[in-house]
Amino acid sequence: MSMPKMFDARIEGDTLVVESLGNAGSLVGEEMAYELTGLLDQFEKSDLHGAVIDLRNSPYFGTSMLQVMTALWKRVRARGGTMAVCGLSDTGLEILQVTRFDTLWPICSSQEEALKAVAEP
Repeated sequence: MSMPKMFDARIEGDTLVVESLGNAGSLVGEEMAYELTGLLDQFEKSDLHGAVIDLRNSPYFGTSMLQVMTALWKRVRARGGTMAVCGLSDTGLEILQVTRFDTLWPICSSQEEALKAVAEP
C-alpha cells in the first residue's frame, strides 16, 4: 500500500521548494519518516543551498511538521544556505513564535518573497 503524498517538492535554481498538499497536522510516524526521507534525499542529491517551505495548504501543523522543517534546515545550514517559510496561517505563525522557530527562519507572506529571502546573501 502506498503512502499518501503530503508534500510536493521542486527545484528553483539552487533552492528546494516544498509545498504542503494538505493538513500537515495529520503527519505522523511512518508517513512523516517516508516524506522526510524523500525530501532529504532530494536535497542531498542536488547542489542545493536553500529551501522554502510553503504551508499555505496547512492551516495547522504539529511536532511532526516541525521535525521535518528542522531536519531540512540542518541540511541547508550545513551548506551555508538559508531556509524561509511562507504561507502561514495565523495559527501556523503562532506555532512558530511559541517554539521560537520564527527567530531561525525568515517568515514570508508569499513564495516569491521567500525565494528572494533565500537568494539574498
